[in-house]
Amino acid sequence: MNALHQTIFISYAFFCIRFSTVVSVGCFKCASVNGDDPSCEDPFHSNISAQFENPCLGRLRGRRDLEPATHCLKITGRYDDSGDTILVRGCALDSQTKSTQIIRKSHCGYFFFNRRYVSGCVQSCNQSECNPSSSLHQSTSYPRTLSFIVSVLLT
Repeated sequence: MNALHQTIFISYAFFCIRFSTVVSVGCFKCASVNGDDPSCEDPFHSNISAQFENPCLGRLRGRRDLEPATHCLKITGRYDDSGDTILVRGCALDSQTKSTQIIRKSHCGYFFFNRRYVSGCVQSCNQSECNPSSSLHQSTSYPRTLSFIVSVLLT
């Protein structure tokens, strides 16, 4: 690959990466406590279930304005104090600060929700309509794009 082609390819690759980032996502939104909203519970049927919001809007801590969300969430668990079960589908905004890092990676364990301790899971994903399933997966577009770029540059 000559220098001009390599420069054009690298410019195109960075353009693709820049514009493949998720600006906003559409997410299912609902909440169920002790199964009181069967349409929100698993198994989830998106064609008959919860409200779908696109773009899904959220607030950053300490701000009043709604902004387009970057991640869909599914929170499941059991309140420690009462044993009540919860299932929440919604969205959140990642401000790239410590206060929002909880949405960057799915995890299970203990967490504080609605001023109560919960034993459960917080699952996040960054693609539209990605929060209906019982197991969510992070987007893998960046690693695939980067590995493609590296493989082309090395050949």
